[in-house]
Amino acid sequence: MSEETTTSATPAPAKSGGGASNEIRYLTPISIETKKDKYCRFKKLGITYIDYKDADFLLRLVNEQGKILPRRLTGTSQKYQKRVAQAVKRSRHLALMPYVADMLK
Repeated sequence: MSEETTTSATPAPAKSGGGASNEIRYLTPISIETKKDKYCRFKKLGITYIDYKDADFLLRLVNEQGKILPRRLTGTSQKYQKRVAQAVKRSRHLALMPYVADMLK
């Protein structure tokens, strides 16, 4: 009783030019983004009134061009985002903050 297998194994074709395989190699490791928990800083700190005269605080809520940062970036709740927008608009109207700025921060 001789056990013979009848599989036809074909050898892999030899590649010319360096022996690079089909796997993908990166120079830097892939950064896997970890989802940070968004929270409303106004609810967390217990801030109920957003003062339009406090330009230094409002500058943290606008980008370097002077645009108001959206909720999806800051994590601010809708209630306070409306108050932030109103405060920024009021401070712009009274010339406490610029409407448009190049490299504000």
